[in-house]
Amino acid sequence: MKYRRLGNSGLVVSEICLGTMTFGSMADEATSVACLDKAFDGGVDFYDAAEVYPVPPRAEWAGRTEEIVGRWLAGKPRDSVFIATKVAGPGRGWFQAPVRQGKTSLDTHNIERAVEGSLRRLGTDYIDLYQTHWPDPGLPYEETLEGLQRVVESGKVRAIGCSNETGYGLTKSLWTAQLHGLPRYETIQNNFSLLNWRFTDELARVCRKENVSLLPYSPIAAGVLSGKYQGGAWPEGARFSSYRAENPRNKAMTERFVNERSLAATERYMKLAADNGLSPVTLGIAWTLAQDYVGSTIIGVTSPDQLDEHLAAADTTLSADALAEAKRISREIPYPLG
Repeated sequence: MKYRRLGNSGLVVSEICLGTMTFGSMADEATSVACLDKAFDGGVDFYDAAEVYPVPPRAEWAGRTEEIVGRWLAGKPRDSVFIATKVAGPGRGWFQAPVRQGKTSLDTHNIERAVEGSLRRLGTDYIDLYQTHWPDPGLPYEETLEGLQRVVESGKVRAIGCSNETGYGLTKSLWTAQLHGLPRYETIQNNFSLLNWRFTDELARVCRKENVSLLPYSPIAAGVLSGKYQGGAWPEGARFSSYRAENPRNKAMTERFVNERSLAATERYMKLAADNGLSPVTLGIAWTLAQDYVGSTIIGVTSPDQLDEHLAAADTTLSADALAEAKRISREIPYPLG
């Protein structure tokens, strides 16, 4: 396992981060703890959660993931791990966050309440990286950053980041932080994979110029790049196998990730992986780690056995030919997720 600094912060973390959004829903507590232990033993010291986890978001589940991570964390020296979590923004209408009766914003009030709740559930007195889960475009950027400044200055948060942000939003936030002497975002957590290259359109340039680290989530496109949906398969227990029969939001997500173009691209990437003696899972994660603006790639599993292919990416360096072929595929089948 190798380690990388996040932005300009003092956080130097494992280049693979274990995401925990399935802990408490698709993975019970015993399985979740087994996953946490195996990742830790494999050199992972960075763990990502959120106040609304696990997924799919439900009011009766919100906070359960942080509680599981907190009970696990109690058995580890606190300084041996880096814990990241998030405050729920308004979600851009994608869904109503199942916390604070759905009345979420990124103002000072919500940030301070959310931090206190996460600290309590995690059983710790500080959070290493605190992130906005979705932007709040109707709110002045300085309001959010002032709220984050309060929790940083109080010692409850070490560094801050954003998630699901746009190129304009990240740039405007960085400019606002500099103008007003406020803490700046050191990281951005966005969807990024071989099936979703959109980050390279403009955000990659911002990250390089401003030294902001990308924390890619869904590096294997929510499991699609593993190949398990190829040939019209809907495996039992797979996320989209259940999502396609649920609410409109989850059905829309299923159609975005599992479609003719994404499956055609996945077939090409699976061949590329085989040609390089890799599993498609390892290829997908290793490809994200090959990008110079990536700080740590967030992986997600529902059983400890799945970690083997994920962690193998830490020891994988893709050849120039493999990277060129991946780029060729992306140009021939552009934006398969829309």
